[in-house]
Amino acid sequence: MAESQDELKQRLSQEAYEVTQHAATERPFSGQYDDFYQAGIYVDIVSGQPLFSSTNKYDAGCGWPSFTHPIDAKALDSNLDTSHGMIRNEVRSQEAASHLGHVFEDGPQEAGGLRYCINSAALKFIPVEELDAAGYSQYKTLFDKGE
Repeated sequence: MAESQDELKQRLSQEAYEVTQHAATERPFSGQYDDFYQAGIYVDIVSGQPLFSSTNKYDAGCGWPSFTHPIDAKALDSNLDTSHGMIRNEVRSQEAASHLGHVFEDGPQEAGGLRYCINSAALKFIPVEELDAAGYSQYKTLFDKGE
């Protein structure tokens, strides 16, 4: 059963709640995962759904964590966002419908050309050495050498 809004408010920081539930945006260069490059996966802070791998993270210089693609495209839903006088594609987690950020077509061409610009507040990082203990063992293969 999904958590109530009151339960989420209790469990999440105010910023994480506003970002995931009300499509707020954290200030650029303020998120804990912007300039962060430890090996592991990023999961939805609300549901724990695996979303992104550090193997696909790069510094886009935009002030938010950026990824070339998700672990599984089915983990994300995309919606047209015309707020703030812009036309953008919003990305939300499929399981919890958490607002994550936006996807743009200005990413590295050699990696497909997409830039998933994601709010740190919407994510929880699971270090590769903790994947087993956290119940994400199947994602260890993302970090196997030689792939």
